Amino acid sequence: MKFKKSLALLLTGSLAAGMILAGCGSSGGDTKASNVIKIATQTPLSGGSATIGEAIKLGAQLKLEEEKEKFKDLGFTLQLVPYDDQGDPKKGVANAQLIGADKSIMAVVGHFNSGVAIPSSEVYEKYAIPMVSPANSAVEVTTRGLKTVNRIVARDDFQGPAGAEFAVNTLKAKKIFIVQDKTAYGTGLAEAFKKAAEEKGAEILGFEGITVGEKDFNGVLNQVVSKKPDLVFFGGIYAEGGLLIKQAREKGVNVPFLGGDGMDASTLVEIAGDTIKNTYITSLAGDSTKIEEGKKFIETYKAKYKKDTESYSVYGYDTMGVVLRGIEDAIKANNNKKPTREQVRDAVRGVKDYQGVLTKVSFDDNGDNDYAKVFIYSFKEAKYPAEYVDEVSK
Repeated sequence: MKFKKSLALLLTGSLAAGMILAGCGSSGGDTKASNVIKIATQTPLSGGSATIGEAIKLGAQLKLEEEKEKFKDLGFTLQLVPYDDQGDPKKGVANAQLIGADKSIMAVVGHFNSGVAIPSSEVYEKYAIPMVSPANSAVEVTTRGLKTVNRIVARDDFQGPAGAEFAVNTLKAKKIFIVQDKTAYGTGLAEAFKKAAEEKGAEILGFEGITVGEKDFNGVLNQVVSKKPDLVFFGGIYAEGGLLIKQAREKGVNVPFLGGDGMDASTLVEIAGDTIKNTYITSLAGDSTKIEEGKKFIETYKAKYKKDTESYSVYGYDTMGVVLRGIEDAIKANNNKKPTREQVRDAVRGVKDYQGVLTKVSFDDNGDNDYAKVFIYSFKEAKYPAEYVDEVSK
């Protein structure tokens, strides 16, 4: 009996000691965890937009890894947390809730699809998590009065008119047929293009919608054939755009195609093949090969990931640079202690004259970039990237 009591006391003491030790270990872990700063990416890593979504993530990852030592000297450990929004608004919102619940996440690099960014950003606003987009162009992204939302690229009310001016003045288009994918991005860009083209004297012969994921465009292309436009404009993403161009050429539609930045991907060429010729795009992404810093980025990216860059690879990189600048500024303003999300949010919005590889960034009161540009490219052959034609500043 005494043996059992002694054993019980021994076990109880051991358990108590174990709990104390565990508590000490836990406390040490919490201290360590408090120095971790996570940045999330939210982009499509699967589905029809995965080519660009992955490129954005990899560009962001490259910049974060380059900055790790600097932040280590400041006493913090940087971590990237990638989320796959699948190009789906519901998935984006669900991910945003998870991001908000992880208190170590201080900022988000994303999204690619404006239709995903808009509802997801409402969640970021609730949690005071700053979002900086490398690609979203829908006007509504930054016109809702949210303190957390920013972007480094141009809006559709700038991109659309730039495309219309090129279509009418350079390509001499007088009769235009517009196709759009019924998303926030595609419709918004198409409407901005339509308004500007009409103001410049062009006649819009049709404004038809297709569905994301659709494969057979026979119906809308029959309308194009019957209307006989001298240019077709597409507001949408490369997955549908490539098929639309290919099927149009097969029907004998040989007039120029013009699309927006959603078409700026190597997969567009893979889908369309030789039919891509006589296609033009307006893009929010500049040509990395035109400057030495851009060439260095391409070489580093290829060496690390064993793949070619995409249009928005460098914009993922530059966006992460802006985010990390904001976090660094917030740390220093907080006496080198870990800042709150609100402090990071305000510091990111306050970024001025940040010089990335390919773009300079200063945010206005809405979170739009004062230095954003629109670039125009031409596909003269089945080769990516397309040939640089011109650029337009705000």
